[in-house]
Amino acid sequence: MPQTAVKKNISFTSRDLLKLIFPLVVEQFLAIAVGLCDSLMVASVGEAAVSAVSLVDTVNILLISAFTALATGGAIVAGQYLGRREPENAGKAAEQLLFFMLVLSLAITCLLYLFKNAILGGLFGQIDADVMAHCNTYYLITEASIPFLALYSAGAALFRVMGNSAVSMKISFIMNGINIAGNALMIYGLHAGVEGVAVPTLVSRIVAAAAVFPLLRNQNLPVHLPKGKRFTCNRRMIRNIVSLGIPNGIENSLFQLGKILLLSVASAFGTASIAANAVGNNIASFQILAAQAIGVGMVTVVSQCVGAQDFAKARAYTRKLMIWAYIAGAVSNVIILLILPGIISAYNISAEAGELAGKIVWMHGIMAMIFWPMSFTLPQSIKAAGDTKFTMIVASVSMWVFRVLFGVWFARDLNFGVLGIWMAMFIDWFVRIAFFVVRYRGHKWEQKFLRG
Repeated sequence: MPQTAVKKNISFTSRDLLKLIFPLVVEQFLAIAVGLCDSLMVASVGEAAVSAVSLVDTVNILLISAFTALATGGAIVAGQYLGRREPENAGKAAEQLLFFMLVLSLAITCLLYLFKNAILGGLFGQIDADVMAHCNTYYLITEASIPFLALYSAGAALFRVMGNSAVSMKISFIMNGINIAGNALMIYGLHAGVEGVAVPTLVSRIVAAAAVFPLLRNQNLPVHLPKGKRFTCNRRMIRNIVSLGIPNGIENSLFQLGKILLLSVASAFGTASIAANAVGNNIASFQILAAQAIGVGMVTVVSQCVGAQDFAKARAYTRKLMIWAYIAGAVSNVIILLILPGIISAYNISAEAGELAGKIVWMHGIMAMIFWPMSFTLPQSIKAAGDTKFTMIVASVSMWVFRVLFGVWFARDLNFGVLGIWMAMFIDWFVRIAFFVVRYRGHKWEQKFLRG
């Protein structure tokens, strides 16, 4: 697309933004809450089952994160076409994104099964035989859900990018409802083992993927799949999707890998540190939930503004949503910190672990209120413009140099223990901010929009 293109009028009222963001907050909350419910339910199966699910989920969370990021990056292409008022091309981009996600997920699923023993043995090392048996069962069932997860992620990202996040929220309600009800039935009713958690996960993702397709066939949607038309592979469109989606996916994957490595570091400091770190991570997820959801909504708004070549509006909406992120983050963190003693007591951990968890949550809450939106919400605007390679490089290098290496140094060599891991994370935030703010204040990111 030539840079002399006429600007198209893109407008989002505060009501429009609230309609976009509120379902995203609910969806993020559901994902975290259901994860906690799963943990509580599987605990009744036994310690070996809990360990197995936790271990295999380190792989699954990595895959979920990668596919969600990849889908979001690919959906930016459709969002920019919407901003250009080219709904036909937006529909083609949606079709190509779903095709690409299907092919990629099938290939990854085949590799996951082909190298199952190497993955389980290589990642988890020497673990008890009963834990490995549970790992094997859980892995065999849940990895079959990967293609369905990928298709749902793509469909949900497309609905979000057209501003219709209520649809993905409703499907999320159904998916998570099936998951929880299925877990309860199989674990408490049928007294199943880890398959009682795995099978509902598989079924819920199949249902979610099946629900997305008919909805995207609705020809009245701004982005929809062509009806009654034979699919053809569009290499140029696939290249656009790959150029935006792959860096986004790599960034999130490396981020999750770094977190997995730091978990192994935390485990060296004893049971109290492991428990405190786990509780801290759970509560921290709620502390950033609102700002995270606003960042997802920012992709929808800014991608359409960039597609319309209206960078003044892209910046104006970014500023507005950043203010919302700070307000939402401050409110949620104050509430969590006020009721923190009650939350920690609900985990039923030792006094030592509880005290350590409290320190982690207070540190994270204060720092998150001040720095998290600039570190993670702001770059969503840059990504939405198509500048995903820059954010990938900055985020990945900062994560591995400052969060991982400094985390190991602070925790082990400087004897800060598990608190050192969190201190290094804050340094990672500062470095990201330095690069992202400079990039945003400049104009290079405005030159990365979709052309042609």
